[in-house]
Amino acid sequence: MLHSGINVLFEGSNFARLMAGLWTSIWIAALSLIIGLAVGTIFGILRTLKNRPIRFVLRLYLEFFRIVPTVVLLYLVYYILPRSLHVNWPATWMAVLAFSMWVAAEFSDIIRGALESVPKTQREFGLALGLNRLQLFRYVLLPQAVKLELPATINLATRVIKTTSLLMIINIMEVINVGQQIIEANNQQYPAGVFWVYGFIFILYFILDYPLSAWAKRLTAKN
Repeated sequence: MLHSGINVLFEGSNFARLMAGLWTSIWIAALSLIIGLAVGTIFGILRTLKNRPIRFVLRLYLEFFRIVPTVVLLYLVYYILPRSLHVNWPATWMAVLAFSMWVAAEFSDIIRGALESVPKTQREFGLALGLNRLQLFRYVLLPQAVKLELPATINLATRVIKTTSLLMIINIMEVINVGQQIIEANNQQYPAGVFWVYGFIFILYFILDYPLSAWAKRLTAKN
């Protein structure tokens, strides 16, 4: 019966395995965001400069990650990069590398847009006070840009969390991969287990992403 399929979640160590898979997804997403936001901030600042070669290269970098699907990116980093550059990292760290590069590209455009949205009078006031370019970014432009880009950054974080579901294609034991293994191992005993396992995974992702999405909407409404 359908209701009996819920038992698959608590059979043996299934629940603990799902939680461990969720933790894998969370720490990969969190670390990728930390690295990507830091690198993306630098790239975003560079994109506001008048140096055309730098802006052109960083624009190409952004467009590459916008055009290439995340699935293809994971395959490139996991299968092609180790063979080409002899980088023998664990799959989890290859995933962090791929996601960090993607986040850096997306966040660089968010930062660029936020910096350019700061009123020019603020820049003029900073220069009038005798601030150099570095001080101008640190004390005037970036603090105001943070308020402007925060909703978009939160939305980017929700996208990263959801996209960790693709990590199963490079054999990382994240929550989707664990769930699939549980379903296959218990298919005969719990035919309805697929409903409960994926339903539970849906709830887990909802718990992670919905508060962030609601926060972003509130911030957007305030602005």
